[in-house]
Amino acid sequence: MQIGEVAERTGLSLRTIRHYEEVGLVVPSARTKGGFRLYTAADVDRLMVIRRMKPLDFSLEEMRDLLSITDRLASDRPLPDAERERLRERLDAYRKVADARCETLRAQLMAAEDFAATLRRRLDPRN
Repeated sequence: MQIGEVAERTGLSLRTIRHYEEVGLVVPSARTKGGFRLYTAADVDRLMVIRRMKPLDFSLEEMRDLLSITDRLASDRPLPDAERERLRERLDAYRKVADARCETLRAQLMAAEDFAATLRRRLDPRN
């Protein structure tokens, strides 16, 4: 699929998708004879992983590292047990960071919802 369809599917702008290509997070699987980027479903999945990492404040370097880990673990090439274990440990470290950041976001959301409820109460004419 071309970049416009990918943008629609992912909710990312064309500019953002191009930026992720420039920084090496996702590379189109092919190009047309005219030079247009072509993406596969796997490329879209990769962009969705990146999109989900963004609200958790992962840096581009962390995103690149995490994607590298998942790529190596998903590769058809066999990995030595020690390397596979090391990659799984690094992946688990990212999971722990993501869990902690999600918890922080939940606390922030609860505070924001409490504030919005306070405003609604103050606007209620019965008060």
